[in-house]
Amino acid sequence: MARMHKPGSVAPIVAERATAELPTIPAHVMPHRSAHELLALARRGLIEAAETRSDGQRYATAHLAALRAAAAVLVSRARPTPARRRRPTNVWALLSAVAPELSQWADRFAAGAAKRSAAEAGILRVVSAVEADDLRADAERFVAVVELSLGLPHQPLITARAS
Repeated sequence: MARMHKPGSVAPIVAERATAELPTIPAHVMPHRSAHELLALARRGLIEAAETRSDGQRYATAHLAALRAAAAVLVSRARPTPARRRRPTNVWALLSAVAPELSQWADRFAAGAAKRSAAEAGILRVVSAVEADDLRADAERFVAVVELSLGLPHQPLITARAS
């Protein structure tokens, strides 16, 4: 059944049309926080990663920050749709579907997911200091790209790596 609007009221029609044009993702994988909350958590994660001495923890924390930024894109650019739960859905695959211009970023972080899991499990020497620092720097750039792509202000983080 079509929604009825007051004569001359264009805003609800435009909002409905804009929502209908958003890509859809299964409701069960839609983040439960706002884009602003997710990006604030991502920025805190970047700061924490910069201050972390352990290479594995720095890598895992930076990767999690990137995941939160990706989730912010999903919240902003997709609408949930009812769907039967199937196999687990990869956030990076969803990001590529919802924001194709971020596919290279998605590929970069998807490639590091297994290392993040190993680092979170406490496996020593799963990543080197260079890998951890490179991922942290990439995660920081990715958060900036996400903020700008969502039309949000970006201010570079001022962090010093713990030595």
